[in-house]
Amino acid sequence: MLLALNAPAQQVLRSPSQQATLVELYTSEGCSSCPPADRWYSSLLDHPALWRVVVPVAFHVDYWNYLGWEDRFARNAWSQRQQLHRNQGNSRAVYTPAVIAAGKEWRDWRHHKRALPRSRENAGVLTVELQEELFRADFMPADAAREDASVLNLALLGVGMQTQVRAGENRGKVLNHDFVVLDHRSYISAELRWQGELPTSPDADQARALAWVAWVSRPDNLASVQATGGWLSTE
Repeated sequence: MLLALNAPAQQVLRSPSQQATLVELYTSEGCSSCPPADRWYSSLLDHPALWRVVVPVAFHVDYWNYLGWEDRFARNAWSQRQQLHRNQGNSRAVYTPAVIAAGKEWRDWRHHKRALPRSRENAGVLTVELQEELFRADFMPADAAREDASVLNLALLGVGMQTQVRAGENRGKVLNHDFVVLDHRSYISAELRWQGELPTSPDADQARALAWVAWVSRPDNLASVQATGGWLSTE
């Protein structure tokens, strides 16, 4: 947890102007069909444009916990987020493993050679400054006339998380997880500027590495307008 709270130097995350692809994986340690998706997701660690073009986050849902294994990373808030994607028309159903890429359900993750969806839209630049326990952020949309309210989402991710599953559908397996959302916070602003405290998590010290991810969305839709991310700096 100290790693998450005490990044000693100022760190700046800045997106390109072209819209980056936020990729959301909905997964569960209690789901027997999820490990293949988790392995595919881990391959994004080697993506040449990680954090600049591809920004991955893994939300562990809690609706499979009743099967005999309680996923320690799962939160009901993540399950509600997936349901809201369905309600907003971003996906057709609630299930795991599920991938939302560029704001829409994307089933082609099973075909590993197929490229992730990518927008060519000039969305604008999202900048996030991290300093110890605090952050400041601003979004400069490509459309300078845009002044509507927006939501800044800020997440702390754990990479290299491992669980020995002792019950349920994955009993006896050692599961490896990357880009796990350990904490997520949202802030709304009509001025496209935000500030506040950084997310924290007691599970942060179990990660091989930590990363920050930020994305901007509109209040009425979870789809990302712009996103950025980067490894937690410890220098």
